[in-house]
Amino acid sequence: MAIRPQASQLAPITLLEEPLLSFHPSDRQQADIHPLRGLAKFGPYSLDSFGGYTTEIRIATVGPESAFKRRGELMASLRQRYQSQDKAEYVPPYPGFEALFGVRLESARGAHIKWPDSISQFPGSGSLQERLYRAMESALRRLDTVRHEFDVVLVHFPETWAQATRTKDFDAHDLLKALGAKYNIPTQVLNDRAFTFSLKAQLAWRLAIALYVKAAGTPWKLVPLKGVPQDTAYIGLAYALRGDQRDAHYVTCCSQVFDMDGGGMQFVAFEARDPVADVAEARRNPFLSRDDMRAVIARSLGLYQARNGGNLPKRLVIHKTTAFKEPEIEGAFDALSSVPEVECIEVGAASCCRGVWLIENNRRQYDANAPLTKPSGYPVPRGTVVVRSANSALVWVAGNAPEASPKGDYFQGSKSIPKPLQLIRHAGSGPLELIAHEALAMTKMDWNNDALYDPVPVSIRYSQKLARTIANVPELPGNVYPYRLFM
Repeated sequence: MAIRPQASQLAPITLLEEPLLSFHPSDRQQADIHPLRGLAKFGPYSLDSFGGYTTEIRIATVGPESAFKRRGELMASLRQRYQSQDKAEYVPPYPGFEALFGVRLESARGAHIKWPDSISQFPGSGSLQERLYRAMESALRRLDTVRHEFDVVLVHFPETWAQATRTKDFDAHDLLKALGAKYNIPTQVLNDRAFTFSLKAQLAWRLAIALYVKAAGTPWKLVPLKGVPQDTAYIGLAYALRGDQRDAHYVTCCSQVFDMDGGGMQFVAFEARDPVADVAEARRNPFLSRDDMRAVIARSLGLYQARNGGNLPKRLVIHKTTAFKEPEIEGAFDALSSVPEVECIEVGAASCCRGVWLIENNRRQYDANAPLTKPSGYPVPRGTVVVRSANSALVWVAGNAPEASPKGDYFQGSKSIPKPLQLIRHAGSGPLELIAHEALAMTKMDWNNDALYDPVPVSIRYSQKLARTIANVPELPGNVYPYRLFM
């Protein structure tokens, strides 16, 4: 017997508006969807406040003595103007550091440390990694004695050191960031590629924004999204497993509750008290006990209140990349009993899903047998949402973003078919399109990135960053840290 094909219908789609970025704390007209275009046109969000207490950003340097001059030349090059040489459809001309941020970029006086050209020439005994670690700690300790002379430290790891700077058990970048947190010194890591990178405008944009943020500047914030209730806040959670396998513990790193405008860049580094019973299960789907979740959320909420005059948010959205277990939900609600609305959102990659954007086939006017539609030359638009169930939706945060380019269509990276994020709500209520729009907006709040968007919301990206650092640096204390120390 022949089987007749069954008709099927795809779920309807929603196209979200590209979130706007704000470049002034009170003038709503100073806004743009494009971070670099907005900076070039309006200047940074903290232009007036930052320039009110300093006229310059001072850069200290650490690195091999033979490259001292090259490091200085690189920093001096950020004062110059550059025309875009590649990706001109996205990257605007770079206007120079002072024209962009309203403050000068200067070399710090008496705050430069010159290392030998080979790690083996460092004093003392031990492995290359041990010598390098001691040299990094000594450098930051010396710089701490002249902390009033600089704002950011540029640390150069040459390519010839690559086999020693990152091994299975040693990561110089993460250890440097942990030492920076210990001394409250922001650092910018530099490799040899920066000296020879031919796309000067792109390099200048990237380095200039990073240095400005690490010196405590704010380049942009989010314009409030339509439909998002006032006094909404966000928390991002990521877990790292550390300790002996027989007595392994989680360390959960939780970014401070982000305000509606994406502000609030601090972390809570919290060590869980309850040991992991099943390490294999923990690695597959890490989760906290009810008591630990209550403790970490309560501590994060305390940071929000400290930032907002003791007030509580009226709505709190918690993001993490794995499923919420029942004890975690119960612990979160224990800590947030005074918050009227709480949503627990799993933010993961829907690796099995792809999408092709179909457009009208103009050939049909000449050939009645031609298909009604044909694939577009660009991927699914960024901001496309497909609701899959009452508590699940797909959102394309990577995709075609025509408003970002004066030429029209623009696909960041220009490679492959983008995958959507899968949002699963484990607690809470309301339109799924709203939580999708929030996730879309928060992909634009990574200040360590000059791109239009990041592949995941900043609530996920920042907490993952600290989780990895904590995993590599077990002795990092469970304190509160500003994100700029880990950029």
